[in-house]
Formats: sequence, C-alpha cells, structure tokens
Amino acid sequence: MKTSDFDYHLPPELIAQTPIEPRDQSRLMVLHRASNSVEHRHFYEIADYLQSGDTMVLNNSRVIPARILGRKEHSSTEVEILLLRRLGSSLWETLVRPSKKAIVGTKIKIAGKLDDADTEITAEVLELGESGTRVMRFSDGSLLEKFGQVPLPPYIYTPLTEPWRYQTVYAKIDGSVAAPTAGFHFTSRLLNELQQKGVNLAFVTLHIGLDTFRPVRVDDPRCHSIHREYGELTSEVAALLNQTKRQGKKMVAVGTSTVRLLEAAAKADTIQPFAGWVDLFILPGYRFRMTDIMVTNFHLPKSTLLMLVSAFAGRDFILQAYEQAKSLGYRFYSFGDAMLIL
Repeated sequence: MKTSDFDYHLPPELIAQTPIEPRDQSRLMVLHRASNSVEHRHFYEIADYLQSGDTMVLNNSRVIPARILGRKEHSSTEVEILLLRRLGSSLWETLVRPSKKAIVGTKIKIAGKLDDADTEITAEVLELGESGTRVMRFSDGSLLEKFGQVPLPPYIYTPLTEPWRYQTVYAKIDGSVAAPTAGFHFTSRLLNELQQKGVNLAFVTLHIGLDTFRPVRVDDPRCHSIHREYGELTSEVAALLNQTKRQGKKMVAVGTSTVRLLEAAAKADTIQPFAGWVDLFILPGYRFRMTDIMVTNFHLPKSTLLMLVSAFAGRDFILQAYEQAKSLGYRFYSFGDAMLIL
C-alpha cells in the first residue's frame, strides 16, 4: 500500500467555494457496494435509502472561532494562531504562522474591541510540540471567542459572509477547528422527515483537529501518525446503537469523524460509552464493526479521509466514483456535494 494509491487530479474549478442554499439541495452520489453500481440523486432524497429503526449518528461538535491574528511583541511581524486543542483554561495547543517566529518565550499581542473599548491580550509560546505545534498560554483565555474568527480550509478563497454556514444545523458542543462537513447537507426539515419515517437520530461528539489540515507525506500511509482528537459517546447513545444492532437495523454514520468515534468505541462488536482521545487510523483492510452506511463528502487526494472511505467501499470503486463525479461536475470538498455509501 502506497500513499500514491490514493491520489487523483482535481480541476480547481470543481472545488466548491460557497455553500449550496438550501443545504439539502446538494447533489448526492449513491454508491451500492454489493453491486458496484452508482446512482445520482439529491441530498433531500436520502430518506429513500433508510428504513424505520435505522439509526443515524451525527457529530454535534461546533467549530470555535479558532483563527486569531496578532503581532509579535516589540515587532511589526504579523502572526496567525490556529487553536487546535484546549489544554487548560488559558492553555492551548496551537499552530502558529510563520512558525519560525514562534520560538519558546515568544510573546504575541492580540488586539481587539470589547464592549466598544480597545482591549489587548498576550499569548506566550511555552513549548514546541509535535508536527510543528506550539503550546501557548493566553493572558485571558475567556476572551478568545471575542477575538477569533472561524477558520476556513485553505482551499476556500471566497470570504464567507455568514459564518454560521460553516456549522451544521445541529452543532452544539464547542471544540472543533474544522467542521464535520458531511453534516452540512442536513436541514431541520430533513432531520424531522427522517424522524417521521422512524429513523433514530443519535448525537455524538468528536472535536476535529490538526489532521484535517495535515496531508499524508510519507510513502507508506501505515507510517503516518494520525493526530488524536477528543470524543464523547454517552451511555444513552450506546444503548440506542446496541439496540439498533440487535434488531438487525442499519447504523448510518454521518461523516468520517463519526465513523472513527463509533469504531473506537466498539468493543467485541458492541458500543461502549466513550470519553477520551481517538487516534484510530482506518486504512483498507480494516474490519468495520459498527458502521453499515456512511454519509460523506468528496475528500482531498492522499488524505486520511479518502483512505477511510476507500477502506469502507474499496479503493478502486471510490476512485472510479470520483472520476465519474468529476466528469459530471460534482462539487468537491467542504462546501461540495455528498456521497451515500450503502
């Protein structure tokens, strides 16, 4: 297995720069694993493929305003801080650009307005972490929400005038630095329609972090070290998911983050309540224990996300579907169209 096995060329014009409105009007490519066949529908038709008693699992993590701009102390050098993971009330694991300007002891001044008054806080680099990260202490961590901006992926160049569009309609628990984008396609109306059909909705939390921004750079993906992310799955949700399995119904995971949490929480083919760090890296050859159906978007080349969906549906089938999506003008990545893998 090579990282290059998960490469493909994507014309830049197919990278969606703005979200579809309404959300559920996006296109839906339906992959049937049993027959290696493909259908082309719209997302609002997803209920046609689900039955009463199935359980749809959604990641309710909310994107925090994790992109913070400042200036190096006693300098005019502009610095961008990306919050990755809270370590304490005012302590964060971060990415800093330019990283060469952020050695241990560096202080960064962050200015803004609070209640129409000019306010300033200071961030200090305490230590250097793995993969270029920095541990930073903020003089007042409670103000970060006021100073930060929602971070958009680097392939989106068009400004987002409505930041709530980079959240799912069911986002609830603060903690992600990138959205669980497979959930973007759901509207409140569509969620109600699914429940009226008898589909259970279960909400779990996995805060999406660094690995979304970090491509696989080694030739052998098995040598890639995936970044861990914090997740929670309650005892009530575990009971519902286990009941779904006992009744022979389908578990529908919305997004690769949900898949990773479900599989990490599986013990002896049952779901256990979970609260902790998830570092599960799913590659072809993995045996899925909990995920029966997957809702996902179209992912970047050589990414851990593309490897995960290839493990679920087969690499050749996925790459063939991607080529078909390109030829039909599907929209790719965060604000793009969706895929339903049955």
